[in-house]
Amino acid sequence: METLRWINFGVSVLFLVCYAYQFFYIPVPWLKKDQPHAPARRNRYAILICARNEAAVIGDLIASLRRQTYDQSLLHIFVMADNCTDDTALIARCAGATAYERFNTSQVGKGYALQTLLRYLERDYPDGFDGYFVFDADNLLESDYIERMNETFSDGHHIVTSYRNSKNYGDNWISAGYALWFLRESRYLNHARHLLGTSCAVSGTGFLFSRKVLEEVGPWPFHLLTEDIEFSIHQITRGRKVAFCPDAVLYDEQPTTFRQSWRQRQRWAKGYVQVFQHYGRRLLRGIARGSWSCFDMTMNIMPAFFLTAVSIVCSAVSIVLGLLSGGSVTDALWSVGELLLGMYGTLFVVGAITTVTEWKAIHTRAWRKVLYAFTFPLFMATYIPIAISALFCRVEWKPIEHRVNTAELRRRKGDTPLPF
Repeated sequence: METLRWINFGVSVLFLVCYAYQFFYIPVPWLKKDQPHAPARRNRYAILICARNEAAVIGDLIASLRRQTYDQSLLHIFVMADNCTDDTALIARCAGATAYERFNTSQVGKGYALQTLLRYLERDYPDGFDGYFVFDADNLLESDYIERMNETFSDGHHIVTSYRNSKNYGDNWISAGYALWFLRESRYLNHARHLLGTSCAVSGTGFLFSRKVLEEVGPWPFHLLTEDIEFSIHQITRGRKVAFCPDAVLYDEQPTTFRQSWRQRQRWAKGYVQVFQHYGRRLLRGIARGSWSCFDMTMNIMPAFFLTAVSIVCSAVSIVLGLLSGGSVTDALWSVGELLLGMYGTLFVVGAITTVTEWKAIHTRAWRKVLYAFTFPLFMATYIPIAISALFCRVEWKPIEHRVNTAELRRRKGDTPLPF
């Protein structure tokens, strides 16, 4: 049991060394103001949407784009209907987008769909665009989203990501767990990083990259299970920073069933492993050169859940060995309890701070906001078995079904209405 105590102590020290700095990020958005923007340019944008059987929501996103305050003549909407068996392409065309279709069951995933779409644009629009937005079909945007992003882009940043909110925060503890994590990531990771002059990270959807980036990398060569993190780290290890626009607000739909959530987060966990396998050496070389962004991203793709998993597995082995030898397992159980209680307390503080400071941005009833601050650590704790399973299971990209459209949002009673 003494060995177990030392293992848990070692894990705690590693936690402190690896992640304590993120708590120092928290006061940064409170204490430091964003710099004023330079005069904004009139940039031409291609809007890229990859959609697989998204007939229920694709029309709402395009309508959201058509309501933008930015000059519509400078916006060109492109949809890649990827292996669709529904009317996604037809609905997109009827809504005014240019829709392409792709049928390829061997190269599956958003990365391949984006690559094909950009190749079509290279062929059909040889003059190109100043910038390229990437959205998922379930997204909705506040009406000034592109105008705000254009301001940050015009400051000279080649990659810009945005504030990620949720359409369905109040559905249940699973959707709230996702949403609270993304709110925390937006405000207390990406915003703090941007204010401190270090690099942010692209988070799945709602980001913008320049023509120069496209010319350097070619039509989206990022095909790992977490292509967004792969893209971010590829750019960071080349010395480029990802900027953040706190005033550009995007809403997306979060899974509500544990089965969907397990499948999605297992893909993310596996993707983190893949990214570290591909980019680990470059990240470590960057750290050796003094790159804070490389250190930050290394911590981002080597999540604490693996460290926690090591401690819990060791504790479980100690309990089994204690039972087999006829000895006491009280010390091992106490050690596991202390570990879990400490993890719960830390995550509760993170979730509670985010809930309080982003209170007005969370669109659900007050009692749900409070309740889901308490369930947030439980949601995050489920990453432990997910991360362990990802190390041993074959994981493939699978689509997440989206059903929350604007008509459904209007029917809901009690929740704070979204600004659409």
